[in-house]
Amino acid sequence: MSEMDIDDIKRRMEASLTSLQSEFMGLRAGRANPAMLEPIMVDAYGSKMPLNQVGNISAPESRLLTVSVWDASMASAVEKAIRESDLGLNPMAEGGLIRVPIPDLSEERRKDMVKVAGRYAEACKVAMRNIRRDGIETARKAEKDGLISEDDRHQQEAEVQKVTDTYVKKVDDALAHKEKEITQV
Repeated sequence: MSEMDIDDIKRRMEASLTSLQSEFMGLRAGRANPAMLEPIMVDAYGSKMPLNQVGNISAPESRLLTVSVWDASMASAVEKAIRESDLGLNPMAEGGLIRVPIPDLSEERRKDMVKVAGRYAEACKVAMRNIRRDGIETARKAEKDGLISEDDRHQQEAEVQKVTDTYVKKVDDALAHKEKEITQV
């Protein structure tokens, strides 16, 4: 395992963290933000597509999002995807335009959003642990194949663990920040 592999592990963990941050963007506290709807996947043309690939999302008012669906035949699929998302929204279709009122966050809704944020963070940590496992398996295979010594393997495993700990802490910090943002009224 060369230096390049540890860089690859860092890059993959950074990608997981970036993905988590974009999921967190969808958990907006109170104000309407087009990014809220971006993580939603729509059943379109026989596959799942991100909402922003089937329509234009905008926030004409602080408590309202609209989705202008490019293909009007997709409107009901978009409406259904928004309704079934974890966001607790109640969209209304008017032809090719879907209006999504953003309700005031009740205490219960805030608690739900904190739970959703926690699930997103946990899924990110699982992805990072899988990346760590790949790195450790690579080091063990290199030792088994006689490419590195046992000491080198231990050193590489420790390095992979150190990178993992750093990124898991970043996830915990991002979650704490998001929870604070959601719960402040």
